[in-house]
Amino acid sequence: MTLMSEQKISDHLNSYLNPVSAHPFADPFVFKHCGEYWAYSTGFWRDGYCFGVLRSSDLVHWGEVGGAMAPLPGGHTCYWAPEVSYDNGRVLMYYSVGNEERMQIRVAVADHPAGPFIDGGHGLTKEDFAIDPHIFIDEDGTKYLFYATDFLTHSHIGTGTVVDRMVDWSTLAGNPRPVTRARYDWQVYDRQRESKGGVRWHTVEGPCVLKRKGRYYQMFSGGNWQNISYGVSYAVTDDLSTTDEWRQVSDGANVPPILRTLPGKVVGPGHNSVVRGPDNQQLFCVYHRWAEDGGARLMCIDRLDWAGQEMIVLGPSASPEPAPIAPTLTDFFAEDRGEGLGGNWECFRGRWMARDGCAVQDAPFNDEGDAEARARINAGSFVAEVSVRCLGAYAESAGCGISVWGERGKLMRVLLLPGQNCLSITIDGSDEKRLPLPPEVNPHSFHLFRIEVDGLRACAQVNQGALHWQGRLPDLAQTIALSTRQSSAAFAGFALTAGWEDLFEQPDQDPADSGWRIESGDWEVSGGQLQQKDLQIDALIVKSLPFSSPTTSYEFVVNVRLISADGVDACYGVCFSDGEETVGLLICVRRMGDYWSLVVEGAGLRQTFALPDGFNPGDFQHFRFCNADKKLQLNLASQPLGEVEYESGMTRLGLVSRQAEVSFDMVRVTALTTP
Repeated sequence: MTLMSEQKISDHLNSYLNPVSAHPFADPFVFKHCGEYWAYSTGFWRDGYCFGVLRSSDLVHWGEVGGAMAPLPGGHTCYWAPEVSYDNGRVLMYYSVGNEERMQIRVAVADHPAGPFIDGGHGLTKEDFAIDPHIFIDEDGTKYLFYATDFLTHSHIGTGTVVDRMVDWSTLAGNPRPVTRARYDWQVYDRQRESKGGVRWHTVEGPCVLKRKGRYYQMFSGGNWQNISYGVSYAVTDDLSTTDEWRQVSDGANVPPILRTLPGKVVGPGHNSVVRGPDNQQLFCVYHRWAEDGGARLMCIDRLDWAGQEMIVLGPSASPEPAPIAPTLTDFFAEDRGEGLGGNWECFRGRWMARDGCAVQDAPFNDEGDAEARARINAGSFVAEVSVRCLGAYAESAGCGISVWGERGKLMRVLLLPGQNCLSITIDGSDEKRLPLPPEVNPHSFHLFRIEVDGLRACAQVNQGALHWQGRLPDLAQTIALSTRQSSAAFAGFALTAGWEDLFEQPDQDPADSGWRIESGDWEVSGGQLQQKDLQIDALIVKSLPFSSPTTSYEFVVNVRLISADGVDACYGVCFSDGEETVGLLICVRRMGDYWSLVVEGAGLRQTFALPDGFNPGDFQHFRFCNADKKLQLNLASQPLGEVEYESGMTRLGLVSRQAEVSFDMVRVTALTTP
């Protein structure tokens, strides 16, 4: 296991610069598998194969792998926009192929992300023109294919996006419904497109779908990259089964696309995918932009987040940006370590070793109890991911997965039990919840386990879809373990990040369930937000930082808006304290004459930072703070506001309002150093 080294701390506080790869890499799709990133691009690679492949461990430094698939018979000239999914040991690549005028979507299969991929032998789509496939799996396990096709009788003639349910991984239901068709002038591709009979042609393409707080967001590219109006926007719906088109957010005039050309800096950012960063919390938008000479499209990355229900991308960036946050603990089990796993792993029972990039426990039976490799967490809250597969034969009660331990013993065990066809979640050794496995689950293939612990609140998920659970632990977590029961197993790509994220999305949620303690005010969770409604007093709600060491460096992100205010001294924001003081350091939004400012006061400080013209406190605002090296960096989304120097030593954070009614949509804390 690797603790986050001083070099990695420095890497975060240093930066990356777009583009992140010098290779021409159009329509980039990035896929995370066993903790590593695999990127795929449009077109032919220099080895003669289709769809270039790059590989990375951190989203920033990429190495070339080669082409993914041999060209099909027939002399097709266009191989566009590959997208990759994983299912039961198969890596499935969806792509469009043809001659540009006629295109169809197909699927190819490999047993490894590097390929080679073998085409499945038939097309999935029936339209004359179908491109840009995107797979979305909902929480109930239903799969959908989003793609782009032409609408020749629509009011705004051109390409738009549709969705069709997938019967299986290679068959569509055959009932595509429009999702997003052109509506605005910024989506014009060609005002008189000769190849289409001289019509005014619009383009909406490159769908990418995310879900947050029950709402679906489809990102898409619109227009022509040579126009300054070109960019990436999104549409939303609350009902994936709706027959209505989704509501588009950007009209191109009053509301611009969220990624767009920046004259003199960035040309033509578009066709994006989205992937979790190395910390398994922060999302990243992966997209291409054009080189300065217009000769190639190059891969770029920038953070993606939300401010309330508004999706935001902290880009397109053209200057150095903070590097993606590395996990607190990570292990790719790359080297042979002899018996045991070494590092921070302590092995109990079984026969553990690092082999072929995995932690392997190869003793199939053990009468003494579970075989485990444990590592201390040193943080009360964390998110952990690891890919797990069973090896060899297994008895009915055999399984493999993850366990979480506290001071008094095992708190939670999440095991894949193939002999009983279920996922078992056991709390405190007795309270068991069983989730039936989909019939196609192959226990000998890797399955992604994701565990989130926030104080006593816990969530567990395996793969995408219906295998997810949430509940409460009887005690605080101290140790995480790779676990097998009467089974041999392999574990790949382990990563754990100390921290937590609160989205306040549970109906009738008590803030105390997430570790918040109300000091004063009228705080409640409602409509996916934490609100304070008492205008008459100084209101404060606090939560302990999840780290055992008060000197831990961390990033703190918050979405907040002002509902109403009463008095010239009204303000709202966040604070930090050492547990003895109510408020040690206060960072608040305050009106200063005709302008809004961010005021930092306490701990011997009093500094004011002007917020940009047009700052509207009534809208959700996305603040990002980085506490490291005795400095606190202050940012409004991607815009730096300044920094202050102070001795940290804080153990609690708080949300504050003074004579103000406020709403918080999200609070996230992520460790930058080892707790």
